[in-house]
Amino acid sequence: MADVRNWQLNRDMSYPYEGNRPDRQIAYIFDTNKCIACQTCSIACKTTWTSGKGQEHIFYNNVETKPYGFYPQAWDVKLLDMLGQNDWKKDVYAGKTVFEAAPEGERVLGWLPQEEDYAAPNIGEDVVAGQIDGGSFFMGIHQAWMFYLARICNHCTYPGCLAACPRKAIYKRQEDGIVLIDESRCRGYRECLKACPYKKVFYNMITRTSEKCIGCYPLIEKGEQPRCVQTCIGKIRLQGFLSKPGEENPENPIDYLVRIKKIALPMYPQYGTEPNVYYIPPVHVPREFLGQTFGPGVENAIKVYKSAPNDKDLLAALLLFGNTPRTLHAFRADKDEAVGFDNTGAEVIRVPYTEPFFARDFFDGKHEAYRHNTP
Repeated sequence: MADVRNWQLNRDMSYPYEGNRPDRQIAYIFDTNKCIACQTCSIACKTTWTSGKGQEHIFYNNVETKPYGFYPQAWDVKLLDMLGQNDWKKDVYAGKTVFEAAPEGERVLGWLPQEEDYAAPNIGEDVVAGQIDGGSFFMGIHQAWMFYLARICNHCTYPGCLAACPRKAIYKRQEDGIVLIDESRCRGYRECLKACPYKKVFYNMITRTSEKCIGCYPLIEKGEQPRCVQTCIGKIRLQGFLSKPGEENPENPIDYLVRIKKIALPMYPQYGTEPNVYYIPPVHVPREFLGQTFGPGVENAIKVYKSAPNDKDLLAALLLFGNTPRTLHAFRADKDEAVGFDNTGAEVIRVPYTEPFFARDFFDGKHEAYRHNTP
């Protein structure tokens, strides 16, 4: 085991391989406050990548209703229970990661789902936690609550799947940090399924190999955002590239939102894989739940997120979500518009802070007709 630096835990940790950060790391930001669980992302991804035989249960992308939605069943609560106490001392993780808690003879602490665990992809959908008693009134945090959690492969900096594979069939691309499986080397041992804390590796029973999200790398290589990002109706997603720790660029929207403003947080950072999908936490959910899910930065993230109407730079970064198929490498606030740029520095998108509104005159003098708000 090697000692590697995990910036999400604010400490060094043990990992089976030496640290080797890619030249640039693919990263996503999902705004949970805007997701409506329309599943457009899930269907777009499935029709593109997993519509073949043996892939019926495979969803590289899915959207769950928390707190009771899971795919596969109990994917997170089982591992949280196995991992034990998740202690944070301020912003430093004091507990064990899945690598440090691994049983003797194994590299990663994990569990292998059974076939029946994949039988109900929409379990818990729209089911709320808590109840509203007589005489209750709203105080800012809902007593009965739920939120939608969109999930894909996190393309982790320290992938559990890669660490556990006895065939070295899983690798992380140096040019963009995308984690892929070489299926010609895979023998279907399913150690990767057991080791992935997020259960985003799947087993194809026809090909007898493992499969996972490929980050839509054919689109990434063309400078475009992945299918799930482009097709999102709610405009909750932004894909880009995260700089190495200490090399943050405030003009990079991913760096700006994740590392500078810190409003987008990793999911279950205590696992230790340093996931690269970041979530803007839902503002209406009890903080105890959010703290377990997204770590100790929740309160600050929500506070800063709510300040966006008074922060033109922050608002500009948020307005770029879902407004261009191109991958954005830089942005700026330009008077009353947010402007995004590609990797060549060319402007690819301009979004106004205020949606333009045009009202037609009630009386049309040219046609001598009155316009009514009726059919």
